[in-house]
Amino acid sequence: MSRGQKSSRNGLRRTLAIARPHLRGQWLTMAAGLVLLLAEVALRVLEPWPVKFVIDAVSVSLGATGGAAAGGPEASLGLLLSCALLLLGIVGLRAVAQYGATVSLALAGSRIATRVRSRVFDHLQALGMRYHSAARHGDTVQRLVGDISRLQETAVTAGLPLIGNVLTLLVLVVVMSVMDLLLAAVVAVAAACYLLISSVGAPRIAAAARRMRRSEGALANIATETFGAIRVVHAYGLESHLARRFDDGNQRVLGEGVASRRLAAALERSTDVVVGFGLAVVLVVGGMRVVDGVLTPGDLVVFTSYLKLALRPLKDLAKYTGRIARAIASGERIADLLDERIEIVERPGAIALTRVAGRIRFERIDLDDGHGRPLFRNLNLDVETGSSVCIVGPSGSGKSTLTGLLTRTSDPTGGRVSIDGVDLRDATVASVRASVAVVLQESVLFAMTVRENIRLGRPDATDEEVEEAARRALADGFVRELPEGYDTLLGDRGGTLSGGQRQRIAIARALLRDAPIVVLDEAGAGLDPLAREQVAVSVAELTAGRTTIAITHDPIAIRAADRVLWIERGRIVEDGAPDVLLANDTSRLARWVQTAAPEPRMPA
Repeated sequence: MSRGQKSSRNGLRRTLAIARPHLRGQWLTMAAGLVLLLAEVALRVLEPWPVKFVIDAVSVSLGATGGAAAGGPEASLGLLLSCALLLLGIVGLRAVAQYGATVSLALAGSRIATRVRSRVFDHLQALGMRYHSAARHGDTVQRLVGDISRLQETAVTAGLPLIGNVLTLLVLVVVMSVMDLLLAAVVAVAAACYLLISSVGAPRIAAAARRMRRSEGALANIATETFGAIRVVHAYGLESHLARRFDDGNQRVLGEGVASRRLAAALERSTDVVVGFGLAVVLVVGGMRVVDGVLTPGDLVVFTSYLKLALRPLKDLAKYTGRIARAIASGERIADLLDERIEIVERPGAIALTRVAGRIRFERIDLDDGHGRPLFRNLNLDVETGSSVCIVGPSGSGKSTLTGLLTRTSDPTGGRVSIDGVDLRDATVASVRASVAVVLQESVLFAMTVRENIRLGRPDATDEEVEEAARRALADGFVRELPEGYDTLLGDRGGTLSGGQRQRIAIARALLRDAPIVVLDEAGAGLDPLAREQVAVSVAELTAGRTTIAITHDPIAIRAADRVLWIERGRIVEDGAPDVLLANDTSRLARWVQTAAPEPRMPA
């Protein structure tokens, strides 16, 4: 077996393995579809027989005295009408059976595809920041939406007909063998020739399809990046540069698509030649056997019809091979996503955190940066209940990663993080995250109403509680001035609002959450002075009486904290009250504040 064949079979196994867990509950629908499919195959086999009866009867009426047709009934109006009605009945029943089989199996396939898409989406959400920081989101969305849709479409447009054609081929081979073994051998030889040609062409089609899907994923990623940063694109005049990148990717997709379809077309045309050759042999051999009296003219017509029916699956197999190969390539891409290991898992018997006071401890924390390089080694930190701690340090020193351990977006490779003495890995992920409210530098709002965005902090909150949170965050005033007030639909990522307005809605969401621990990650950075002042008031309301960890380079926020940490190269190098550190001229914090730098830089 060639490497391409092994790869194709492995891809098919992985694709089928994706669907297998979701077959439960669909067996009845699928069984009904298969029964109807078998009925359609049986009716397809019966369809030529009324024509056989007519031809044999007409042959007798025209004076056939020898051969296999001799002794049969002569043509009469009653016989002709009976055969016509029989043919209409068979065709009508076959249409009904085919419709029922298609609808039943398509319904089962759609339900399975829906479940697979939900499973993949849930799996992606469960993956930690290590994956999402490196993932290409455009390609990921392409797999979630496009690849699963391709699998579903192929199952209906290729998989279902393929099953019916294979069943038809098997039944017809048996029937033709009973009718005439010599002519049945012709079909067997044609089928063997197809399998030989397909064994060479199918792996090449599958390989081309994989390359095309990768190119499509890269193209989707370029588009996603471009539209996600459209302001930067316009500001720097990058339209032409990105258009060239997109065109290059588009040409790669075109090239791979043409290659895949050229290979599929070559396989189909090769199969046409095999089918034509088989039909020619049957006409010659079959005609001689009619002349010799072994078969009737009606038998030859039935056999010719069967030959076309039997060889049509071979032609369809060639046509469907390309579609199925492309679907398998999509299935492999989905399987690759599902193979990504979920790092954040709950231990058996995990408990839910309740009545959290807010004491936080990082004990002997070890963590790598995702590339095998150490980020933290034996880091220790104890944050008292209700205290406020500012974390300062050069970019890339691990500040955001440290707070990410608190919400379990990642877990340490060594040591433990605890809240109120409970190791976070012994608690349910949901209860850990419910205990922490996070406000980021660029707070993400979703393409839904203002009210719905705030309510994400606590989905069961009433409208009154949502509006009260907005008032406390100083957001109520500008929200009511929006065209539909709290029911105004926001643009993607809240792009229709200013930075300060987005932050205050995010703070309202955090207030509604009412978590005992608050994490602020540069919540006021990048705002104009007035917006920063308004956000500072909202932050003060949010953090009052709560344990607060703030990543900030705002000297005012630093001076207002109970404690300041300077982190550098994954280590806490300074730790103390802000007035004490700022009074020490040798302190890194004091030197940095004196220079009024917006953010310290990592020393070379």
